[in-house]
Amino acid sequence: MNKIIIITAPSGAGKTTIVKKLLAEMPQLAFSISATTRIARDTEVDGQDYYFLTQEDFHQKIDNNAFAEYEMVYAHKYYGTLKTELQRIWDNNQVPMVDIDVKGALSIKEKYHDAALAIFIAPPTLDTLRVRLSERGTETQASLEERLGKARYELSFSHEFDEIVVNDELERAYVEVKALVQAFLK
Repeated sequence: MNKIIIITAPSGAGKTTIVKKLLAEMPQLAFSISATTRIARDTEVDGQDYYFLTQEDFHQKIDNNAFAEYEMVYAHKYYGTLKTELQRIWDNNQVPMVDIDVKGALSIKEKYHDAALAIFIAPPTLDTLRVRLSERGTETQASLEERLGKARYELSFSHEFDEIVVNDELERAYVEVKALVQAFLK
């Protein structure tokens, strides 16, 4: 059975840091590169961080049923998991590590059922999340409020995940997530 590890969290909850540590320490995992219509940040590389697609290309892939899941996460910004990306990883005898938004995570869990482990990483509080997002220096006041509003919404779905890990201290949260992943892969 081809397995999938799904990690999701509100923006700023520490998901990316935990995923990077898992990938560095567990060679049986491989990062599933998501497709998106958003513009690449200065440090991001197409085909490594994301597959950056035009709106037209993304919609063509929707029409061709090329996605395991996709969502419009922010206004006119689509994200999705390509079926070919999951297959690429399975063909390499690895397990895809899917780092996606809440709705996309639930869509994959619904499609792959027990073959997928869905972990929700929660911030200790929304105030903590506000501080973390502000410290990034990448948010305007408007985008910060949009992300916090989205975080409130996403937190309302946390009970639908297989596991919830509160990231109040990064190393402790990482150890907890790693143990969950190891148990699932046995």
